[in-house]
Amino acid sequence: MENKAFKDFALEHGIKFLEHEELSKHTSFKIGGPAEIFAKPSSEEQVCEIVKFCKENEIPLLPLGKGSNVLVSDNGIAGVVMYFGSDFGKIKLLDEETIYCEAGTSLGALCNFALENGLTGLEFAYGIPGSVGGAVFMNAGAYGGEIKDVIVYADHVDKNGETGRFAGEELQMSYRHSAYSAKEYFITGAAFKLQKGDKAEIKAKMDDLLGRRFDKQPMDKPSAGSTFKRPEGAFASALIDQCGLKGYRVGGAEVSTKHAGFVVNIGGATCADVLELIKGVQEKVKADTGFFLEPEVEILG
Repeated sequence: MENKAFKDFALEHGIKFLEHEELSKHTSFKIGGPAEIFAKPSSEEQVCEIVKFCKENEIPLLPLGKGSNVLVSDNGIAGVVMYFGSDFGKIKLLDEETIYCEAGTSLGALCNFALENGLTGLEFAYGIPGSVGGAVFMNAGAYGGEIKDVIVYADHVDKNGETGRFAGEELQMSYRHSAYSAKEYFITGAAFKLQKGDKAEIKAKMDDLLGRRFDKQPMDKPSAGSTFKRPEGAFASALIDQCGLKGYRVGGAEVSTKHAGFVVNIGGATCADVLELIKGVQEKVKADTGFFLEPEVEILG
């Protein structure tokens, strides 16, 4: 890609960007090579401009939020990575029970905003280390709750740089899936309908669920969260544990000894290490139990 063309375009539109930014700095796995261009839009208008520019110039374009459910290639990402970070994290109340936030908002910030306004319904998301955009993309969930339970609509920019919105059934939300799973749109924000609640009760529930996470999950080591989707009729972590794979290592990647559903970076893990480990787990579980484990983590590049 001709970086000068993007530089000139970005300067003209006031878009912040970095060149050859190491993506390991922006993923919860702490794995990933450089992004050729790391663009940091701060408005939906800038997202539209980036999408249009990349389409016209046939430049690959990939969105990235908090990087909590992704595994990025050691070779990095060619073209433009469009980063939805703190510059894209505004939150506001639309009415007494509806919150709107931009895609780069962390789920932690959203949950705390709900708490401050005495709104209940999002406690399940507290502690999920992702952004709102990523959570909508994959219909994130935990402890019996899912994004589909509380979302009203999501705003997006399509592949032509035009804005749009999906609401209700248009969102096509199911287990770890949404209308956005086909990667034809860039999520820019979402609205969530909650209920009035007691602040002390909301905080107690948030603290309880966060405590359960720390008790059961390897929160002290870099990971991408649950590595595999739940197979029909079973639980991935139980199958992996049953096959004696806790502690199984490839290079710096390890099946967590605390929770078999997590692959963790115990130091210096590469994307290649993780992919080889995932393959080894899939083969062993299939051979021993008959179940095929599909990765939940998004593999990029």
